[in-house]
Amino acid sequence: MTARTLGRLALGTFLAGAGAGHLTFARAEFQAQVPDWVPVDKDLVVIGSGVVEVLLGLALLLTPRRHRPLVGWVAAAFFVAIFPGNISQYVTGTDAFGLTSDTARAVRLLFQPVLVVWALWSTGAWRAVRASGRDGRA
Repeated sequence: MTARTLGRLALGTFLAGAGAGHLTFARAEFQAQVPDWVPVDKDLVVIGSGVVEVLLGLALLLTPRRHRPLVGWVAAAFFVAIFPGNISQYVTGTDAFGLTSDTARAVRLLFQPVLVVWALWSTGAWRAVRASGRDGRA
């Protein structure tokens, strides 16, 4: 099994598990991350994002090879879309998930780009874009 495959399976498992947490035991923690300026009920946002995370996790685990680059781009876009919640948690000093200091919340911000890169690398999304450019279809 390649490092890329292991990375994709690990990310899929992580996402599916986080999504399950959204829907069950960690719901209040996730609600604390929803910025006050979001014009939707916080619980609805948490449930919706949890469903998306479970589906993305399953897609990373089960999607056939030819569709994995698309799943990678969707997962990367999801990580970008939820980043404002992480920024809000830092700016407002909201404690959640054991992040009880500005330093801990700031360090967490550094991991969001890692998740984007991880999604693109582990699904071959970057490789697919580069390959399409080499054969003149880009």
